[in-house]
Amino acid sequence: QVQVAESGGGLVQAGGSLRLSCAASGSIFSRVAMGWYRQAPGKQREWVATITTSAGSTIYVDSVKGRFTISRDNAKNTVYLQMNNLKPEDTAVYYCNSRTAGGYYFDWGQGTQVTVSS
Repeated sequence: QVQVAESGGGLVQAGGSLRLSCAASGSIFSRVAMGWYRQAPGKQREWVATITTSAGSTIYVDSVKGRFTISRDNAKNTVYLQMNNLKPEDTAVYYCNSRTAGGYYFDWGQGTQVTVSS
């Protein structure tokens, strides 16, 4: 099974920053676009950001544009999410997985909790 493991979450005040990491297993990592997703309490999981295989292109949900930056290091099989100017509405469990029309290539990890206090 190809797996991912997210880390880097925590408790931060509004306006603060966090950097999330997602380490993936398997050789497929460098060949698929990757995404970050989040699930807030009582809500469905939502897509947050995507990065293409060569990191040539990134896309973000409107609510995080200008605040979040997705990046990847294919040599380390790792994708990152730099989150700045965090808001209480960013509170959620954050996950990573592939972002392709073919579905999800990795088993979902445990996620990493991000809590933003006002």
